[in-house]
Amino acid sequence: MPVRSAALYARISSDQDGTALGVTRQLEDCRRLAADLGWRVAAEYVDNDVSAYSGKRRPEYQRLLADLADGLRDAVIVYHPDRLSRIPAEVERFLDVLKAARVQHLQFVSTGGIDIGSGDGLLVLRVLGAVAANESATKSRRVKRKMDQRAELGLPHGGYHRPFGYDDDKMTVRKDEALVIRGLAARFLAGESLRSLAIWLDAEQVRTVAGGPWRTSTLRAMLSSGRIAGLREHRGQVIGKARWRRIISEAQRSRILARMAEQTVSGRRPPRRYLLSGMLRCGKCGNTLFSRARETTRRYVCSSGPDHGGCGRLTVVAGPLEELVAEMVLIRLDTPVLADALAGRMHDDERGAALSEALVDDRHQLDELAHLYATKQIPARDWLTARKPIQDRIDTAERSLARLSRSETLAGLVGHGHQLRAGWAQLNLTRQHAIVAAILDHVIIAPGALGARSFDPARVDPRWRL
Repeated sequence: MPVRSAALYARISSDQDGTALGVTRQLEDCRRLAADLGWRVAAEYVDNDVSAYSGKRRPEYQRLLADLADGLRDAVIVYHPDRLSRIPAEVERFLDVLKAARVQHLQFVSTGGIDIGSGDGLLVLRVLGAVAANESATKSRRVKRKMDQRAELGLPHGGYHRPFGYDDDKMTVRKDEALVIRGLAARFLAGESLRSLAIWLDAEQVRTVAGGPWRTSTLRAMLSSGRIAGLREHRGQVIGKARWRRIISEAQRSRILARMAEQTVSGRRPPRRYLLSGMLRCGKCGNTLFSRARETTRRYVCSSGPDHGGCGRLTVVAGPLEELVAEMVLIRLDTPVLADALAGRMHDDERGAALSEALVDDRHQLDELAHLYATKQIPARDWLTARKPIQDRIDTAERSLARLSRSETLAGLVGHGHQLRAGWAQLNLTRQHAIVAAILDHVIIAPGALGARSFDPARVDPRWRL
């Protein structure tokens, strides 16, 4: 029976340069064979950069099966059997489709035709499929061993894209991008949110290595990675020092992880709209004031009810209150009182450095313990017993570092309140809030005068943290 509608199928597992030359060569050879056989090619099915061993879905392969099942194709040409599949069970499913559709013609450029209507032909195809599966498994073991060895030596792994901050060799630091990373780390530790930093990167037209805009998830992964701290991570664990130069210190990374952990515990929040959220107290009942918009006016109110528990009898307009408190903070930045208070906190800075160093040591010890368990040098019972005290120390240190990190917010600002005032409006709200919260513990808002139509600064009683 002559072939009326042949299908060509081409696939390549990896196309790192994105040129699709591998599948192009396969198609050229398949077309040449179709012409020699006198077959009419009705459609070409191409899966580029898709593995046939990983089990991932191959869209064009699935389309080929559907067209065969529907009777649209009555012959198939493939360069080699391993282009169809490297999984024996999948080869069997392919043969079932051909049998159900009564497709008799299957040709391979590399091995010639296979008579799938005979037992010998099916045996040959199954053997070829088993050999391909074994080759893939062997290659996978070699690749994994190579990755393990590179990790143990502190060398970078492969990948299509270089990491941000490093050149294509994944070892040499890019000075311009390193400056960006250091700035992001400092600003995050100073209280800015990942969202506001991503917005800033987009506004400054700083792109990812793939050329796209930054997302908070991408930024979180970069700032928390061991790579930028000169640490080699492998399979989710830090296994030692890397061969490349670090961009930030291990202590900085520990503080970043501590702040991220604190945010995870407190939950995700919508973008900040009020400068003093959580920092105001009712002068009548002492309850926290909550932000609330009334028509076009933003306000802070004492809310009653089971969810808030306040008296419900105090409100203050947000705008003038925020302007006044911000001015108080800027003035206090230039006072000797604040300088003396920070000088008295030297021991906190020293304690923070000691905590960061201890945290790095504990994380290394936890990673070493995980390696011992993974290589079956210790049983699970011993791993669990040894892990608990180390993890407890890490959790305690992270909580302590999160409490001490506020002093970093004021780095370079003490004594420069008058300069900060000029650029205050240009700071995003999360940065403004971080500066205020570093100096101010809370503000007590006294009741307003009955019938008053304007904001009275005398209602504001600040309680300073520093």
